[in-house]
Amino acid sequence: MRRLGDLEAEIMDRFWRWNRPATVREIVDDINRHREIAYTTVTTVTTILFHKGYLTRERDGRVWVYRASATREAYAAALMEDGLRAGEDLSAVLLRFVESLDEQELAALRGALRTVAGRPGP
Repeated sequence: MRRLGDLEAEIMDRFWRWNRPATVREIVDDINRHREIAYTTVTTVTTILFHKGYLTRERDGRVWVYRASATREAYAAALMEDGLRAGEDLSAVLLRFVESLDEQELAALRGALRTVAGRPGP
């Protein structure tokens, strides 16, 4: 999975924070509270995000209403999975990754491992 570009990430951030469907107009209006951006630019990037599978959409009259197709956490996990596959030595990649974590991140990793270990097997 490719990392999102700056504007793609800015648009997706709104969908993930709002946790609801939205129109391009809503996205443009929110971005314009912080900086100027053209409606057509956001329309183009939102359409690209739809075609890449990050957004779903349905018609509401004459406008498209978009929704995130997955959570921010699912996106981050997919990036991490790709990172794991980028190296030839999985153990070395995992070791480097774990060594880079701070105490809070290590605690979250330990909790995730306990959760997975407690699940029934296949």
